[in-house]
Amino acid sequence: MRPIISLISLLISLIIGIYSAPSHNKKLYTKVFPGFLFISLLVEIISVYRNWKHLNTIFIYNIFTVIEFSFYLWLIFEIINKKRAKKIIGFAIGFYFITAAINIFFIQGLHHFHTLTYSLGCLLIVAACIYYFYELFERPHFINLLKEPPFWICTGLMFFYTCSFPIYGLSNLLLSLPKIFIKNIGTFIILLNVFLYTMFTIAFLCKIKVRKSSLSLSSVAS
Repeated sequence: MRPIISLISLLISLIIGIYSAPSHNKKLYTKVFPGFLFISLLVEIISVYRNWKHLNTIFIYNIFTVIEFSFYLWLIFEIINKKRAKKIIGFAIGFYFITAAINIFFIQGLHHFHTLTYSLGCLLIVAACIYYFYELFERPHFINLLKEPPFWICTGLMFFYTCSFPIYGLSNLLLSLPKIFIKNIGTFIILLNVFLYTMFTIAFLCKIKVRKSSLSLSSVAS
């Protein structure tokens, strides 16, 4: 039942992301974002099914999390403005993708969770989000954060990867803990996912234009 809650929150975010796409037509990442969430939903559904059949899912998450980290770094690359920071993040994407591929296929193995490069990915995402906040609050003019989708996206990413860093980074060791601890950790991960997708949903809702009724208050009163 617990994974279903995460899937529902992801599905809601995907639907609202597709619906809000016309309101974000000037931003490339908001056009691509729903497509990425759709792929994420497929991966989660396949993983839930394989878990139900007691089949291994580690290799799926190994491959997908590399794509996930690369996508989120690219997303922040699109959000920030300064060219030097863009170059650094662009380099980080290429470096991470190559490093993770080497680790998964030649060091930790495809069927063991890539804790080393997952931890590296978390650090890169958190560092990129911190830089975004620095650039955001450095702007000379007032910004209404309620209407700033990147703020909600980076808030979700930073919180999620800060909290998941010690869990997934030590996941191969945590598997030796008693089942009750593993169950509680699983519940916490579900909550983290729900929080992340909720932040994405808020980001999509920021730019949705509410249509005004054609009837004015005066006409209603008459």
